[in-house]
Amino acid sequence: MQECYSRNTATFMILGKVCTRHCGFCGVESGSLGEVLRSDEPERVAFAAQELGLKYIVITSVTRDDLDDEGAGHYAATVRAIKAMIPDSRVETLTPDFHASEDLIARVLEAGTDVFNHNLETVERLQKIARPQADYRRSLTVLETAKRISPDVVTKSGLMLGLGETESEVFEAGRHLLSAGVSVLTLGQYLRPTAHHLEVKEYISPGRFADLANRLEAMGFQKVVAGPYVRSSYRALETYSRLPVENTGCPGRAKHDEILLGGEKNA
Repeated sequence: MQECYSRNTATFMILGKVCTRHCGFCGVESGSLGEVLRSDEPERVAFAAQELGLKYIVITSVTRDDLDDEGAGHYAATVRAIKAMIPDSRVETLTPDFHASEDLIARVLEAGTDVFNHNLETVERLQKIARPQADYRRSLTVLETAKRISPDVVTKSGLMLGLGETESEVFEAGRHLLSAGVSVLTLGQYLRPTAHHLEVKEYISPGRFADLANRLEAMGFQKVVAGPYVRSSYRALETYSRLPVENTGCPGRAKHDEILLGGEKNA
């Protein structure tokens, strides 16, 4: 937590604490209906971010299949509220799949999202075990759609390792993500929330994480952040700010973002 705050970065979870999906790896409470939305939540998140002096804000959520717009409007309102209150901030949205609806994805992007993140979570073979209500190809479509709608927005995804995947399957997922236009990938160790969740099949060493990151970057990713404790938003500002604009068309190396990164230099 100290590491994140020292980098002027934090993640906020919106749309309540009850998820309408039942993933085998996730410790979040699940149910057929989520909580009633708080209409003032976007403004409260923006105010909290301002009070904390944040420069890079990650917005994530539970999945809300019970809502007509699956929460996309709430995402958009939160991004707009942050941008209005902290004009020089950068906002990353780590979203559910919205059933790959182009309209819902566009709502989030058009609000001013700088980085659109949607996690593939695991390799194709393990999808139905890890997240039975999601779909590997649907998630790739979400990322591809986001990049098509907003080519200058950074697209990002993440994989958990240790669920029984093979290295060749990880590289296959990497190729699929690159084909969908993804620039940034995170790799982290799966940790079992309780005895009722999926078993950890393997603990990956830091050296193997580093090797995978190097090999995946050689395949074409602009940045791969990998390690046992890495999660989707780990060092998110630092990663964003150091993306090479000449290769990606992304605004990450703009002078303003170098200034934002100044908060991380002594961390």
